[in-house]
Amino acid sequence: MARPDAVSDDVIANFKRDGAVKLTGLLSPDWIAALRDGVERNISEPGPYAKRYTPDGKDGFFFGDYCNWRRIPEYEDTLKNSPAPDAAASLMGSEKVVLFHEHVLVKEPRTAERTPWHHDQPYYCVEGTQTCSLWIPLDPVRREVCVEFVAGSHLWGKQFMPAKFNAAQRYERAENELEPVPDIEAERESHTLLSWDMEPGDAIAFSFLTLHGAPGNSDSGTRRRAFAARYVGDDVVYVKRPGEVSPPFPNVRLEHGTPLRGEDFPVVRG
Repeated sequence: MARPDAVSDDVIANFKRDGAVKLTGLLSPDWIAALRDGVERNISEPGPYAKRYTPDGKDGFFFGDYCNWRRIPEYEDTLKNSPAPDAAASLMGSEKVVLFHEHVLVKEPRTAERTPWHHDQPYYCVEGTQTCSLWIPLDPVRREVCVEFVAGSHLWGKQFMPAKFNAAQRYERAENELEPVPDIEAERESHTLLSWDMEPGDAIAFSFLTLHGAPGNSDSGTRRRAFAARYVGDDVVYVKRPGEVSPPFPNVRLEHGTPLRGEDFPVVRG
C-alpha cells in the first residue's frame, strides 16, 4: 500500500507521541465534493442511529449519525478507495486495515452545543492499540471552533466512562468499571491542547484513546460538517462490554477476543 504524501515520517512520529496530528491535503477536492453529497443525503435521509443534539427552539443544529456506509455510496467509496485507509495503515503501523465505521457530525452556524470531553475506545466493542480515526472537515474550520485533543492522553493507560453527547443522559455501565473523564476545562493550563485551522481536504488523525472535545460552532455563516473514518489494525479485537456500546452493532456475532472481520468490518487494505 502507498503512503500518502500527507503522512511523513515526522507526522507518524508525532502521531505516536501526541495521539493526534494534522494531515494537510490528504483528500483531493473530488473526494470532498463526494462526501458533501453523501452528508447532505444523510441529513435528509437519516439512519436509525441519527441524533439531533440541539434542543427544539434553540439556534443552530447539531446532527450526528453513523454506520451508513453501506447505503451511501460516497461514504463507502471514500472509506475503501481514497487515500484514507493508506494513511491509517501508515500511522497505525499495521499490515491490515479494517473498516470499523464512519461517523458524521454537523454543527450548523450559531450552534451552541459542545462535544463533551471523551475518548472513543470505551464506547466501542474493540480493544487494541492500532487504531485511527480521521476527522475530515468538509468546510473551512477555524481553530477556535475545531476539535481539541489532549496531547499524549492515549498513553495514560486509562479508559474513562463514556459520556452521552446529550448531557441529560448517561451510558448504562457498571458503576465501578471506569473512572470519570477528567475536568479538562478546569485543567486546561495543565495540558497541551492541540487544534488547528483546517481546510477541506485536510484531516486530523487520532487514536481511539486520545481525549478530545469540541466547542459549538459560533460562526454565523460557516457550516461545520465533518466526516470521521474509523479504522483498526492488526492487534485490535472484538470485546463484549458489560453494558451499552456505541455503535451497538446488534447483528454482529463475533466471539470475545477475536479479530474484527465480516460484512460489518471489511478488510480494506492488506
